[in-house]
Amino acid sequence: MEQEVPNTSTPVALVVGVTGMAGLSLAEALKSPTALGGPWKVYGSARRAKPTWFPSSTLDHYITFDALNFDDTLKHLSPVAHEITHVFWIAIQVRENEESNIVANSTMLENVIKALKSATPSRLCHITLQTGSKHYMGQIFDPVLGAQLVHHEPPFHEDMPRLPYPNFYYALEDLLASYSPSLSYSVHRSSIIVGASSRSFYNALLTLCVYAIICKYQGLPFRYPGTKYTWENFCDMSDARVLAEQQIWAAVMDRAKNQAFNCTNGDVFTWKCFWKVCCEIFDVEFVPFDENEKFDWVGMMKKKGRVWDEIVEKYGLYKTNMEEIVCLEAVDAVLHFDFPHVCSMNKSREFGFFGFANTLKSIGMWVGRLRDMKIIP
Repeated sequence: MEQEVPNTSTPVALVVGVTGMAGLSLAEALKSPTALGGPWKVYGSARRAKPTWFPSSTLDHYITFDALNFDDTLKHLSPVAHEITHVFWIAIQVRENEESNIVANSTMLENVIKALKSATPSRLCHITLQTGSKHYMGQIFDPVLGAQLVHHEPPFHEDMPRLPYPNFYYALEDLLASYSPSLSYSVHRSSIIVGASSRSFYNALLTLCVYAIICKYQGLPFRYPGTKYTWENFCDMSDARVLAEQQIWAAVMDRAKNQAFNCTNGDVFTWKCFWKVCCEIFDVEFVPFDENEKFDWVGMMKKKGRVWDEIVEKYGLYKTNMEEIVCLEAVDAVLHFDFPHVCSMNKSREFGFFGFANTLKSIGMWVGRLRDMKIIP
């Protein structure tokens, strides 16, 4: 690719992990005529080729490279490295344990920063890092750590001390801080993200959509697989649009530099209310929760891969394997929390960010997006 002479007045974003839920919403928000600090030029990158459901008009250019390989990263970013002013880091790799997560994710982020800073001159000035509420709970999906974690008491707030366990979120924050003051950064700790993509590792909404669709297709009851506690107590979510709005805000506001912010919708919900919304959307009967009726939801769903294949074929959907688009164990863990999963948004508001979303109202919109993208029927 021939190098262009950059317009030094135009901010140029690189969204790493652009095909995920948050990445797609971020790219769309950056290209909006009303985006803060804009108009933006937007490059998006991912490990794999662009899926057919991804709107091409959202990006100025799509780049594919393996961030774990520095030579491959440098090769594909060198032609645009002199343009990039802001990196929005949405990428994630999930490995078998947390020590491996630290190595893989730190390597990817450092490779991208080094490749961009190698430009002469480099315009890179800010890195936006997306992490999550496991900052306060520990890495709950680690096969060894998960059973011994002691989490902070909710509501979670940003000045809580780090937990005494390995956590790749901490490693990525430390990596960004090591580049100060030559680069500023912001950290965005999401809750359960709700958005539209077939390529997000943790996609609770799509997982529950697939569950409801299979129940409807096979005439099965759409039963709640969690506990009475989570059925009745509060939880929060992060609409991908709110997350994008906060990330852009922090990237252009001086007062937000080198700060960490929780990012949720600003409201709370119960899974009972969430379940009723899903029943309406997918036209399945609402089944009241009965704590005496235990069932192996994860085990049942793991046997439904061929059923999903039938559904994909019948409705002409974007080709997916069920195992690649659901996160059964992760959702099951959330639905078995014994504490309210709630993050404080006070710091974010005190710094001047007031974005919000109505969680239960947003579900129908995002399911509509998934249907429009032909990911679900």
